[in-house]
Amino acid sequence: MEKILWVFVLIVCLNFLIQSVVADGIIIPEPIPDVPRIPPLAIKYHHVNISIDNQYAETKIDQVFKNEFNRDIEGTYIFPLPEEASISKFSMFVDDEELKGEILEKNKARQIYEDIVRRMKDPALLEYVDRNMFKARVYPIPARGEKRIKLEYSEVIKCDSGICRYVYPLEPERFSSKPLESVVITVKLKSDRPIKTIYSPTHEISINRRDDYNAEISYEENDLLPEKDFELYYTVSEEDFGVNLLTHKKSGEDGFFMLMVAPKWDIKEKIIAKDIVFVIDTSGSMSGKKIEQAKNALKFCINNLNENDRFGIITFESNIEKFSDELVSVNSEEISNALDFVDRIESGGGTNINEALLDALKMMNVDERPNIIVFLTDGKPTVGVSDVGKILENVKNANTKNTRIFVFGVGYDVNTHLLDKISSQNKGVSEYVKPEEDIEVKVSNFYTKIKNPVLSNPELKFENIAVKDMYPQELPDLFKGSQLIMFGRYSGSGDSPIILRGEIGDKERIFTYEVNFPRENLKNDFIPRLWATRKIGYLLDEIRLYGEEKELVDEIIELSLEYGIMTPYTSFLVEVDTDLGRPVSMERARKGFFDSITENLLYAPTGVGGYKASTSTRGLKESKVAESGSERVKFVGTKTFYFKDDVWLDNDYSKEKETTDIKYGSDTYFKLLQDYPEVGKYLSLGKKVKFCYADKCFNIGEEGESTTVITIPTTTIPKTITTTIPTTPGEKPDVLRDTLLIMGIILTISLGILIWSRRG
Repeated sequence: MEKILWVFVLIVCLNFLIQSVVADGIIIPEPIPDVPRIPPLAIKYHHVNISIDNQYAETKIDQVFKNEFNRDIEGTYIFPLPEEASISKFSMFVDDEELKGEILEKNKARQIYEDIVRRMKDPALLEYVDRNMFKARVYPIPARGEKRIKLEYSEVIKCDSGICRYVYPLEPERFSSKPLESVVITVKLKSDRPIKTIYSPTHEISINRRDDYNAEISYEENDLLPEKDFELYYTVSEEDFGVNLLTHKKSGEDGFFMLMVAPKWDIKEKIIAKDIVFVIDTSGSMSGKKIEQAKNALKFCINNLNENDRFGIITFESNIEKFSDELVSVNSEEISNALDFVDRIESGGGTNINEALLDALKMMNVDERPNIIVFLTDGKPTVGVSDVGKILENVKNANTKNTRIFVFGVGYDVNTHLLDKISSQNKGVSEYVKPEEDIEVKVSNFYTKIKNPVLSNPELKFENIAVKDMYPQELPDLFKGSQLIMFGRYSGSGDSPIILRGEIGDKERIFTYEVNFPRENLKNDFIPRLWATRKIGYLLDEIRLYGEEKELVDEIIELSLEYGIMTPYTSFLVEVDTDLGRPVSMERARKGFFDSITENLLYAPTGVGGYKASTSTRGLKESKVAESGSERVKFVGTKTFYFKDDVWLDNDYSKEKETTDIKYGSDTYFKLLQDYPEVGKYLSLGKKVKFCYADKCFNIGEEGESTTVITIPTTTIPKTITTTIPTTPGEKPDVLRDTLLIMGIILTISLGILIWSRRG
């Protein structure tokens, strides 16, 4: 009986290895004979330190994997390598022995990716089928324990026309069985040429500029499953104002562009002196903690005025009180007097917004220096002129000196419609401070950004190329350490000068840059979605502040569904019975919108709804990071996929288009992947996917198909895929798998006979 059991265990072990490997995409565990399923590994943390020195990038990775099973397990560590990366160190020790790994180039790596997909019946790894791979055996991974792995690699990142791009393959971590406790990425950036714009379209990063040649970038998040790789762009230029262009354009269609503008950190031109008036609400509702925080914020701003600035202070409740009738120069005496004035501020009375703003505008001068008002209030107008339309009209008529008004709304009692219109109509922005937030921190952080203007009233002009739909629509002033990122559309192609015009002090300056708008460029596929996000933000803001118009709603719905950006008008449409998430009619979409509570949130001028509506639309208007999708919507390149009836549907797919049916996991399936690795990112969505590629559409599913010939015209060499697949239902035999299984059985029987004979 013991001998028969030996043979049975060996057969089960080998068969399990071939057919039932369970993995999370990072470490592939080997099966245990008497265990039907090994729980997937979890990743405790993932820390990455990157050093980029003049395009030479060194990446150091520190990961900890958790085995939550009660048995030791063995597995294979897989890391999809960036193109042309070179592994310099791999650290994982067992009993003082350092385990070694190997680098596999694309073709060999693809075989492993495909083999894992075949055995696991999970196409997720096909996203990486066109990458090199680092592979290493990992053993043991202790029961209920952890395994720490360190990996280092280097590469020379590519720069084109002063634009450099670094990519870290963070997305594989989404295969962890649980959210990661900690994800931290830090980048130390050094360049011999001045660094201008630093930007990530994938993650919200923090930027610390030390000078023109050094910067530190960081991203940190807790308790998450990463859904996309980390991308970082930075630009370099010797110019005082760097202007760099990225484009995306399909042949025969209008293109998209992203324009990045940033001044030098240590700009040759001196910082422009500014005129600034601080207008602070001291009404009764500001009493207590709020007024103390506002006073501290005001002191911070006063203490950080520049040497040649002029300033004023106005406090308002029912009445108006001024520090001085005219702007005063920055000197020790005036600063001391201003701080004393702030110390004496007390709260009480109503809220006279109209008179406070008009008095501040009267203080502004006509000369060429920037005029700025920082306006802080926590309430609605209750004294004097209280009609919103009249206040806006009065402010517009009084602003004859090109003054920018920056608004801070404190708490939920403010009228966001009024404050947003005041800022947008006067070339400023609105910020809102929630009740639990610190006014001092928010205001002082903002003032630090606008403290040092370097180019006021900027304008951009494009020669020889037609541009449209540019966002932001109104260019902000450029300050030291700031950067402008603009998105737009273009038609035509070719070289084109871009002219940046602005004022430095009392002089107009003109800068000219030569760029190229290509006829076709399929790179930078994040640009169209970010452009659409910003445009939707502007359209929603128009509706929120000025009322709904059919044309605006129709445009929002079309953009939202094409690019997968959920809005109050379209979020419910994905759930209802529509064709690929498209509305049966625009009228239905509007009706669904008005029947929901979302209508009240979008139009609410005050309260939590008003705060959320204002901040969310501003977030869309200023969006810099492409969304990562949701359970029902996925973004793959420029495509949007909707999950409907258990199938991922390409937004470009239509029942009327000629479609080729391909069985998931068939020879045709992997032949398509082999000849066109770029479709791996679509196939990785799941076992049922309908998508279009080039001029062909494909239906990936579990049904059989007959002899199939696929010819896909591409910009390179057309390829043809020919294979015969049975039309009868059921799984097509996997020749490789069955051959290995037969060989394994023969080997097992031989081993069994050998054991039997030795024990006999």
